[in-house]
Amino acid sequence: MDDSAFAELVEPHRRELLLHCYRMLGSRTEAEDALQETLLAAWRGLDGFEGRSSLRTWLYRIATTRCLNARRGASRRVPAPVPPFEPPAPSRLGEVTWLQAYPDALLDGVPDTAPGPAARYEMREAVSLAFVTGLQRMPPRQAATLILRDVLGYTLSETADLLGVTVTVVKGLLQRARAAQGEPAGAAEQDRALVDRFAQAFSARDLPALLGLLTDDAWLSMPPAPHEYHGREAIAGFLAASPTWRHALRLAETRANGQPAFACFLDEAPAGLMVLTLRGGRIGALTRFLQPGSLRDAGML
Repeated sequence: MDDSAFAELVEPHRRELLLHCYRMLGSRTEAEDALQETLLAAWRGLDGFEGRSSLRTWLYRIATTRCLNARRGASRRVPAPVPPFEPPAPSRLGEVTWLQAYPDALLDGVPDTAPGPAARYEMREAVSLAFVTGLQRMPPRQAATLILRDVLGYTLSETADLLGVTVTVVKGLLQRARAAQGEPAGAAEQDRALVDRFAQAFSARDLPALLGLLTDDAWLSMPPAPHEYHGREAIAGFLAASPTWRHALRLAETRANGQPAFACFLDEAPAGLMVLTLRGGRIGALTRFLQPGSLRDAGML
């Protein structure tokens, strides 16, 4: 099989494999690397593919193995950016500093429903920032088991085969992963009016109005910076000290991780991507991605 024939063979699976790698790794950059390694391994091993499973399942096995190897490798913490001002003391230091956003545009062509009847999560829920962050906090095999079984809907025996373990091991991994992740919460909330009010308050630098849109226990985080701020008072303290708050950012609406988001520009220069997590008619989390490529990845550049 030549290169073009192979590319045509795997093309229908590229987007869902990229999403699988993103769920496993939490980083769009790392997911792209894992996908390329997966396709290279598949190309090299195609002659040995015996058809005992579908091509799709075989590709998922390779991708899962590549992602497990990546997670077991060197420390995944990324260097924290040097802030351009002295920020107030954070409520805590976050652990998943490599987290990146996943643009909704890349979800096109990925099935909205899981391929197997055993799935417990809708596709849009299984790409939310909270869900992906939770996966990063799990041991690698627990995360893989939860994705294969509860997101993709593979049976216990199929999951065991994909991971090269016994069904008994899968049951134990799945029990611990479900306990850590909690019950499925449903697809992310959508509230057009709330998103509009946030944009108006942020653009006008109206801090009281913005704080009034937050839940009492809201979080502000800024990957790859580890600083996280909990509650209205802590968030207000950070925003009041931030030069980018005092010099109004221009916001351009987009979507990422199935959630409302805004591309941020400061004097027309890219200044990150802000993703809102809505909960109970308010904003439960503000996640501002500071990575230089976050707007390019979201298709805003």
